Amino acid sequence: MAISDPGGILARPLIVVDRAKAGWEAILNLVCQHEVKCIVVGMPYSLEGRLGQQAQQVKDFVSQLQERTQIPVQEWDERFSTVAARRMMADARTKKARRDDAIAAAFILQSYLDSGQSSEVRDSFDD
Repeated sequence: MAISDPGGILARPLIVVDRAKAGWEAILNLVCQHEVKCIVVGMPYSLEGRLGQQAQQVKDFVSQLQERTQIPVQEWDERFSTVAARRMMADARTKKARRDDAIAAAFILQSYLDSGQSSEVRDSFDD
């Protein structure tokens, strides 16, 4: 998981959550604890832009997440996020493999924040 600053400008790695072990309660507690206004879930498209078997599992996760919270859930293309995270870590000479997922999550969230769509979600809460 990753989180942005309150202004929705910068993303940073937060924590790696194994949903199978921790369950929904752990995820929803983090969402509540950090006062999340929008949840962004990386969607694993193929290089050709198609949805494969893993993507269907993520879609099922998104559906279940939407059933458990009133917070908007956005799907976001995660292609190349792990590759970019590994390059970043290699540049920093860091080899903590478990952090790859959290850094990849930060990369996905930063891409979403940079797109400007997060301001549309924030503006809908101001209404």
